Amino acid sequence: MNDDANWGRGAARQAGSATIEFALVCAVYLLLLLAIVEFGILLWVNLTMQHAVREGARYAVTGQSNLDPNRSSPQRYNAVLQDIKDQSMGLYGIVNPTVEVSINGGSATAYGDPSLYNNAMFGGPGDIVELKLNCAWPILTPLVEPFFAGTGGQYRFSVAATMRNEAF
Repeated sequence: MNDDANWGRGAARQAGSATIEFALVCAVYLLLLLAIVEFGILLWVNLTMQHAVREGARYAVTGQSNLDPNRSSPQRYNAVLQDIKDQSMGLYGIVNPTVEVSINGGSATAYGDPSLYNNAMFGGPGDIVELKLNCAWPILTPLVEPFFAGTGGQYRFSVAATMRNEAF
């Protein structure tokens, strides 16, 4: 009988411990889950931008300019950049890339300022063109942020595609 009386008092003392343990463990698991989701998003953004730059390079090598929003005076560089924007699933404005173009293995020219864009930036017929985008994605999960120390809380990455221009 004495054991039954002690059992009742012990259960009363531990009644709230399961709730507290759940709260502590749940917070850690939630943070870990968010970190996993964040890494998944980082990979998705990288792959999406890689696809966009590849499609932009494929469009650039044709020498076309029909995708330029300015229909009255279409420019090739605007058409290529518009194709990259179209293929990026809306991420182009978020990652805010700088464009680097290298023609025939020469030194790359960075185009962070759209006023520097011109029709010669993607080379002429037969030229080998490397199109590279330098991008930055904001990190949201505090558990992931230490992996990107010194980057201002951003995941910085580059995507590139190299192709030979067709005879156009």
